Amino acid sequence: MPDAAVPFYLNGLTIKPGERVLTRLVISKLPSGTVIDVPVHVLRAIEPGPTLLLMGGMHGDEVNGIETIRRLVRREMLTPLRGSIIAIPILNIYGFLNFSRDVPDGKDVNRSFPGFPRGSLAGRVAHRFMREIMPLIDYGIDFHTGGAQRANFPQVRCQLGVDPAVDAMAAAFAAPFTLHAGLRPGSLREAAQGLGKRIIVYETGESLRLDEAGIEEALAGTLRVMHHLGIGPAAPPPARPGIICRRHTWLRARFAGLFRAHVENGQFIEKGQIYGSVADPYGQQAVRLESPVSGYVIGLNYMPVVNQGDALLHIAVPE
Repeated sequence: MPDAAVPFYLNGLTIKPGERVLTRLVISKLPSGTVIDVPVHVLRAIEPGPTLLLMGGMHGDEVNGIETIRRLVRREMLTPLRGSIIAIPILNIYGFLNFSRDVPDGKDVNRSFPGFPRGSLAGRVAHRFMREIMPLIDYGIDFHTGGAQRANFPQVRCQLGVDPAVDAMAAAFAAPFTLHAGLRPGSLREAAQGLGKRIIVYETGESLRLDEAGIEEALAGTLRVMHHLGIGPAAPPPARPGIICRRHTWLRARFAGLFRAHVENGQFIEKGQIYGSVADPYGQQAVRLESPVSGYVIGLNYMPVVNQGDALLHIAVPE
């Protein structure tokens, strides 16, 4: 764990306890010569304590995390009582500018860790993060959303039952759902775990669309994690108990056509319940879709035109 009583060295700056700094990590330049840099807020208390990372915009089109951190900064909700907070509203500036999940070379930053200084653009972004930010942090919340036209119900994802500190963070956040999610190769969570850092992922809504209820859950959950770590004051308790799910699966389209959902995000459905239909666009045939399991809808496809194999419904099976 970094000693929060000593200065941070970040981006050529010395940041002492009690200081608040906004610095910009220069990543690269656009072909036009425009500099691409990543703003980083560093807020340090006088009292020593752990360092918490809050990061959004790993995928540039996932705006709910960006808006969550923007509100936390704007409302001055990130003044630590002890320890430090590093807040990065947007990591993938390229994707943000282009309404895209990826960087211009088509690669996913969250599959490029730990990165390489002379590698692809995604690898360079990951490498800069690993060199400048990762050594300073102890814990982190990585904010994400669902993909295009696929909305996630507010949920935390982490490896449950592996590290008690991660389990405790997820419990403190107290999202409506907490899912067991294995580590994906090249992901930030995988790179962090290898270095003894604890990071959970929060998901809500869909890309390029603000999800107000999910953002409010994110704000409250972040404050609860800050209090749990001793960084922030007491936070309001969750409105309802969270549901832990170690099993979850996507139901996929067996036929191409027009999809209509008959259920809503967050709803509990029974095995055998009709959750939607797929019809051909010419009025010749329609197929009703039955759920093979009982569970909660935690992800829903809003795209009406689907191909065989497209994900339609994400079901979480509670313990």
